[in-house]
Amino acid sequence: MTKQIELVVDRIKCDGRGLCAEILPERVQLDSWGYPIVMPGPIPEHLVGLAQRAVDDCPVLALALRTQEIQRQRAK
Repeated sequence: MTKQIELVVDRIKCDGRGLCAEILPERVQLDSWGYPIVMPGPIPEHLVGLAQRAVDDCPVLALALRTQEIQRQRAK
């Protein structure tokens, strides 16, 4: 099994400060009102540390990392 980590945002908690986009611009962009748009899919391994920093530094606790276990199928 392989673990994949995704960044998710709670849109109700978020107040659009944009700190997440400053920390992790490779995965987070801001819409025209300043709210984050998070790219879907797993976070590349080299960006996991920055993603964790964005979660930790969010002033309203609107970000979280979600871990999914993916089972790989063996070739027959």
